[in-house]
Amino acid sequence: MPKPIRQAAGTRVSAQDDVPPALLLTGLTKTFGDKIAVEQVDLTVPAGSFFGVVGPNGAGKTTALSMAVGLLRPDAGTSAVFGVDMWSDPVRAKALIGVLPDNLALPERLTGRELLTFLGQLRGLDPTVITERTRELLAIMDLEHAERTLVVDYSTGMRKKIGLATALLHAPRLLVLDEPFEAVDPVSAVALKAILARFVADGGSVVLSSHVMALVEQLCDTVAIMVKGKVVATGPLDEVRGGGSLEETFVRLAGGDARASEGLSWLAS
Repeated sequence: MPKPIRQAAGTRVSAQDDVPPALLLTGLTKTFGDKIAVEQVDLTVPAGSFFGVVGPNGAGKTTALSMAVGLLRPDAGTSAVFGVDMWSDPVRAKALIGVLPDNLALPERLTGRELLTFLGQLRGLDPTVITERTRELLAIMDLEHAERTLVVDYSTGMRKKIGLATALLHAPRLLVLDEPFEAVDPVSAVALKAILARFVADGGSVVLSSHVMALVEQLCDTVAIMVKGKVVATGPLDEVRGGGSLEETFVRLAGGDARASEGLSWLAS
């Protein structure tokens, strides 16, 4: 994992002032037919930060992150990972990131060890390195007991953990995680939080999208709120939420309607 970096004003920052942002999105835009999914998104993820991206369903979070990591080509705009352009130099840029997409598809007829070994070989890692990192990742993810279990038989929590292991295998500097805690049981969630906190404490950078405001407040030091394909607020967590909670700020910016609690009187007993 990356070497530790210094911390200032409650937010982890790069060890050198000239280190570029972990992720820099400029003017990212994507349309599907007549629908604008992402519109002119500008976003800066400081190196060493734990960055949360929140927004209602359909806000464009997954689309924006997919473009950011090279899974979806933007109609306009750029994405740079530590100064390396994702679309003009994709091999170099992708070597710097580990990605855990939502609903990640995995080769399901392999065990966890076989999966990590296979992906390590695809990345051209030394066999000795693959063996050692696979052993450590299975141990820290508490998947050693599933040595002979195929991925197809993994629980949701186990699949999230092996997915995170695949993202960490090549020692990336940046993790981009789309809803990593969705449908994960509390025990597995605690383990995942500890792993991500350690990654950031050791100098890594994380971008995490989630619908759970309490989770983002617990883990993240910097946040961005997306609504209808646009970033409507971004910055240090305390600045974005002001004197209230992140949920209150989120609902206000997303146009939450208190009238949703009215009506449906027929449900009352």
